[in-house]
Amino acid sequence: MNQPINSALRIDDEDLNRLRICQHHAPHDVYGWHPLPDGENGVIRTRQLGAEHVELLIHNESAPMTAVGDDVWVATVPGGDHAPDYRLQVTYPGMPPKIIADPYHFLPTLSEFDLHLIGEGRHERLWEALGANIRSYETSLGEVEGVAFAVWAPNAKGVAVIGEFCAWNPNQYPMRSLGASGVWELFIPGFGEGTEYKFAVMDAHGHRKDHADPLAKQTLAPPETVSVVNCSRYQWKDEEWIARRAERQAADQPMSVYEVHAGSWKLGMGYRELREELVDYVAEQGFTHVEFMPVAEHPFGGSWGYQVSGYYAPTARWGNPDDFRALVDAFHARGIGVIVDWVPAHFPKDDWALARFDGTALYEHPDWRRGEQMDWGTYVFNFGRNEVRNFLVANALYWIEEFHVDGLRVDAVASMLYLDYSRKDGEWAPNQFGGREHLEAVQFLQETNATVHHNHPGVLTIAEESTSWQGVTTPTRENGLGFSLKWNMGWMNDTLEYFRLDPVHRSYHHNEITFSMIYAFSEKFVLPFSHDEVVHGKNSLWGRMPGDDWNKAAGLRTLYSYMFSHPGKKLLFMGQEFGQTTEWDEAHSVNWANLEGWGAEFHQGIQRLVQDANRLYRQTPALYSQDNGPEGFQWVKGGDHERSVLAYLRWSAAGEPVLAVINLSGATHEDYTLGVPVVGEWELVLNSDDEDYAGAGNDLAAAPVAVAGEWDGQPANLTLTLPALSAQWYRPAR
Repeated sequence: MNQPINSALRIDDEDLNRLRICQHHAPHDVYGWHPLPDGENGVIRTRQLGAEHVELLIHNESAPMTAVGDDVWVATVPGGDHAPDYRLQVTYPGMPPKIIADPYHFLPTLSEFDLHLIGEGRHERLWEALGANIRSYETSLGEVEGVAFAVWAPNAKGVAVIGEFCAWNPNQYPMRSLGASGVWELFIPGFGEGTEYKFAVMDAHGHRKDHADPLAKQTLAPPETVSVVNCSRYQWKDEEWIARRAERQAADQPMSVYEVHAGSWKLGMGYRELREELVDYVAEQGFTHVEFMPVAEHPFGGSWGYQVSGYYAPTARWGNPDDFRALVDAFHARGIGVIVDWVPAHFPKDDWALARFDGTALYEHPDWRRGEQMDWGTYVFNFGRNEVRNFLVANALYWIEEFHVDGLRVDAVASMLYLDYSRKDGEWAPNQFGGREHLEAVQFLQETNATVHHNHPGVLTIAEESTSWQGVTTPTRENGLGFSLKWNMGWMNDTLEYFRLDPVHRSYHHNEITFSMIYAFSEKFVLPFSHDEVVHGKNSLWGRMPGDDWNKAAGLRTLYSYMFSHPGKKLLFMGQEFGQTTEWDEAHSVNWANLEGWGAEFHQGIQRLVQDANRLYRQTPALYSQDNGPEGFQWVKGGDHERSVLAYLRWSAAGEPVLAVINLSGATHEDYTLGVPVVGEWELVLNSDDEDYAGAGNDLAAAPVAVAGEWDGQPANLTLTLPALSAQWYRPAR
């Protein structure tokens, strides 16, 4: 082998020039093995930047390859009808020879079916086709393991894999275009887990821009923007949890969520440390679920994760992907579900990430009136494009399948549903029917919810949707959006506005605290006191309560007792469970100092009340089993505005009642009579004014007796003392 070099062995000038500037759509047509015109021989070409010697190993023989310029080496081999198996032995200055398989010897790692599904927007395991995936092949010379790289960039003139391994030079590993699919692909033997890389994209205008992999499964920690090849070896231990997930997360089960920003629960902790401390804490506090603010990779910490650059990679700030898997597994071992915030509405404009990926509006909508979110300085996804929709739907499945998360809380849904969201006249374009509804976004949300619920029954999808859009939690088969739950933003706003009032003024605003029951069953709701309510000058919940420290503490205990007895699932943001006095700031830990020193008794009392409320809530079907229908709620006193009293019954599906009585005024009401459905003893099960919670410790009857006699439309009545700023729960004595 290795005949003299002739013109047939050299690279055509046009091809060579395009390869030099990484604008060749088919480098495999040049590099690798190809038949020669004589039909009896073939040529093998390889580019090895900076090599001083290249040897061809084939048929148990070796022969030197010939340098023909531009770091290209060639050799002829006998046989012009099929490609032989071969290896390259490459020697770089001052280094021992290295034997490698040729990247340009292998067939595409994506099948025609993969490409068809991507084009149709139906590839539900997209992360196994695109991105960086470890592959191995059996060849006549032995097994070859490497990394299959693939990226969607339909308008690029050329794409290459780059990294330290080639001095970030795009000439070494140009990728091939797989036709009309817009996908570029290359299998590189010898690469493996931990390889750091990017894609050099020669965009539609011929300009080079180096991008992180849109489907990278791991990254370097910001401010680095490099992608990392990752292959999980984590062994899950949560089979029992997953098997019972649909039962545990059914609509008629309790759900109390602790919302966490992973980086600032305790500053400096990562996934591993959180596994040691946060899991125990959430379990001790009695929450059924933890919800993480976005953990997908994001460049700017001050966005709290809501401006995502790496949708398929847990942020490297706090550990590696398997560290996050272990954290989820640890929660499951304690019987706690894990929800993550998911942000399909928009993405940042950083030009190394998704923005203008191939020089055109690719992931974003090309019309700025639909493709930009001016308030946030971000791009909006083009929900009507198959490949973009596929990228997002598959991403939802990815977090469920790869990280075993039990729910996705979808951020900023309202901004997706309305074309005129936060836009002035002239800054938005109507839909095809002249309306303001974003029809493609609606279809995307329906597809995501339907796909998630079909593939993973019991996994929750939760909408942060702040308007009165109809059917957010109506199934898609009934033309709803198909979410499992919706944050009740109206309840949250009205409740906090009411509780900030001095008690002497509350009688004039009684309708604000009762209005929620007008629409309480229009959707399946979560009652959220989230991070959004304690930032940007809004004050902490503690700071919103009127009065001195005693009154603030009493106000928070009453607020939480009201929330836990109101229809709907529950959510508290970290620090609220003990009445943190300061606003949340992602640069600082939760204010744990509130639980120590002067005034700590108030915060410890709030924390104990939340613990007990969580325990009673989980143990009492009346408080959760009929959250989504009027049969689970009955007013006893809804109109007593003069004394600012609320009293209502919660009913279990088995017909067991719990009575909640809430005195929102600053005065104690003695001998307060109200109607109840059962004659006999009623057991006091929660008293927010209890001395153990740092309340006044008024001497309340532990088992008041209801007597026969119609009152408030009930067949019996009960006379109680209602301490100022307090809530009590009662149930018929067992």
